[in-house]
Amino acid sequence: MRIVSLFIAMSLDGYIADSEGGVSWLTGQGDDSENIDSYSEFVKDIDTILMGRNTYHQLITELSPNVWVYDDFITYVITHEKDVSSEKIIFVNKNPGDLIKKLKKQNGKGIWVCGGANIVQQLVNENLIDIYYVTIIPTILGSGIRLFENGKDEVKLKLIHTQTYNGMIDLVYTRR
Repeated sequence: MRIVSLFIAMSLDGYIADSEGGVSWLTGQGDDSENIDSYSEFVKDIDTILMGRNTYHQLITELSPNVWVYDDFITYVITHEKDVSSEKIIFVNKNPGDLIKKLKKQNGKGIWVCGGANIVQQLVNENLIDIYYVTIIPTILGSGIRLFENGKDEVKLKLIHTQTYNGMIDLVYTRR
């Protein structure tokens, strides 16, 4: 069965975006040459991405407006809007949990839950995330979009890996 992973960064106080929805603060405390590329290692075992409409919009308008950076993957965008799907980007108006359950039954590599917070929280509430890869950024935002908000039940996790670099901390947890 396919593994569902959350791979995301958050501020020290638990936000994935500032109050304007921005992510310009996603950086370490010093020179980026000190960063470790945990992303490249992570995506070796991924072939499918799940994201919300706001995350998709931010990617195509702000973070990478000229190039679709996830061309090596099939991307599902959860949205209520009518968009035209392509071979690599599929827009669906579906409950994220139902989509994950369907995708897990299909052959393939892992599934990356890319964001946003509402999608993540729905999947956490349904206990559908197998591995949590969370990078803590050395910034306190004070407000914004929280990663884990309005949780339904307690989720017990087991820490399986940590790594620090450039003031950031990579944490990897599995469900207990």
